[in-house]
Amino acid sequence: MRRKHRCKRTVKRALVCVILLAMPARSVASPQASRQVQGSRLPDNARVRVALDWFSPNISWVNDQQARITEIPAPPFQEAQRAAAVKELFAETGLPVQIDKTGNVIAELRGVNEKEIVIVAAHLDTVFPAGTEVKVHREGSRMTAPGISDNGSGVAALLAMARAAQFAHLQPQRSILFVGDVGEEGEGNLRGMRALVEAYRSKLKAVVVLDGSGTDHVTTKALASRRLEALITGPGGHSWSDFGMPNPINALVRGSVRFINTKVPASPRTTFNIGQIEGGTSVNSVPHEARLKVDIRSESEDELTRLESALRECIAAGVRDETESAHDRSKGKLEWKVELLGSRPGGELAADSALLAALRAADEHIGNQSRIERSSTDANIPLSLGIDAISIGVGGSGGGAHSLQEWYDSAGREAGLKRAFLTIFGISGVAEDKSR
Repeated sequence: MRRKHRCKRTVKRALVCVILLAMPARSVASPQASRQVQGSRLPDNARVRVALDWFSPNISWVNDQQARITEIPAPPFQEAQRAAAVKELFAETGLPVQIDKTGNVIAELRGVNEKEIVIVAAHLDTVFPAGTEVKVHREGSRMTAPGISDNGSGVAALLAMARAAQFAHLQPQRSILFVGDVGEEGEGNLRGMRALVEAYRSKLKAVVVLDGSGTDHVTTKALASRRLEALITGPGGHSWSDFGMPNPINALVRGSVRFINTKVPASPRTTFNIGQIEGGTSVNSVPHEARLKVDIRSESEDELTRLESALRECIAAGVRDETESAHDRSKGKLEWKVELLGSRPGGELAADSALLAALRAADEHIGNQSRIERSSTDANIPLSLGIDAISIGVGGSGGGAHSLQEWYDSAGREAGLKRAFLTIFGISGVAEDKSR
């Protein structure tokens, strides 16, 4: 009996093996591999091709909008006039558009799935103060003006993305928000992006930041930074009659010299910059206050903390040295403080993210190779919260960022626009064309 049972079990096993071998083979593809296939097939979509074909004959329009936007001043915290112009241009495409309470311009391309959102953002603000001459000078494909590349090029590309999508009657799977955001530069502390992430976080699946020129890089690593202000105050007085009293500027200089001799490591890469010094009312007055602003950046949060502590120690030492060397301390003493003006958190995109796969598929389509970089951009905020985000250039070339000689050359712009467009719709997905 036992021998019969063993024979039956052997026959059953053989039958199972035969059935399994006869079944059609199915590959076990990872979600990442599936996303890469979808991204690589995106240019085969008829409406996507129509959108991509829109860029070439409309490069002059994109260049003109870049010049127009750049010539509207947008100093930190004064972006409203530029925001209004961008809102008007979005409205011309037929997209519903609004300006939120923070000042961000938001145009929506509704997707099939309105419960999931992709944000495409380009910052509106510049580093240049009010009164800066921002007239654009054009010579062939080259344009020169403060802010023309950072971020006139990004805002122009943002408008082009929306125009191309609307021209092709392209509907994404996930809704896309095209955003001209505020507060990216200087002491803006990324307030525009912070507000966007706070408002849409429950639905937010990815953020694509359009910032500057080129196609040679993709920022997937957020560089952490802190902006600090040191303030020293005193009684002030006359340069002759009050000579010898503690001088806030002297103290600031003493402390600054100490700080700039602070050693920083090559790895993790760490930097500091004294960007502004202010104080005094006239050459023949002992100033009543002096202040400086410092930018510190590092790949390590520990190094940021160390540098911040070093700045405080150096300012305190500067005040002490100035006080001890003063000839007359009876007329008052110095007070000091160091305050945090802003902090940008760090973060990093996963190597197997769908967003990076979409970017790589776009690179492949245009025959481009791009390197991964670490930088401080609007992408810092979503990356720090574990939300997929990248920052990319939008084609062409540029230089002299944050200087009065800043320039942008639109030669090669089309490839950057296509790369950005394919990345955006690669991560948002494209709805099935039911009209065909």
